[in-house]
Amino acid sequence: MNIDIDTEDPKVTCVRLAGRLDTTGVDRVETRFTAATVARNVSAMVDLAGVSFISSMGIRMLISAARAMHQRQSKLVLFGAQPLVDETLRSMSVDALMALVPDEPSARALAAN
Repeated sequence: MNIDIDTEDPKVTCVRLAGRLDTTGVDRVETRFTAATVARNVSAMVDLAGVSFISSMGIRMLISAARAMHQRQSKLVLFGAQPLVDETLRSMSVDALMALVPDEPSARALAAN
């Protein structure tokens, strides 16, 4: 699991994940992910285009961040999920807790508001 963090925009952090977001993947990126999303205290958008698989641990990481960010009046927006990942997230009703959109422009528009 790889993570790339873009903090150039002071209002929105962009996090790009690539690989398998399973237990091993979460162990590798969770600390950096939380620091980039929750700790920055701004909204964030997460690019899931490179994520080939997501397990319950990956879903837990996203939900935990979204809840913590909501308490700080910021948003977590997911975008670009591959069909299997998108289906998994929707079947777990993750889209009821955070926005799940198809592309980066849509994610940026939601995160910036």
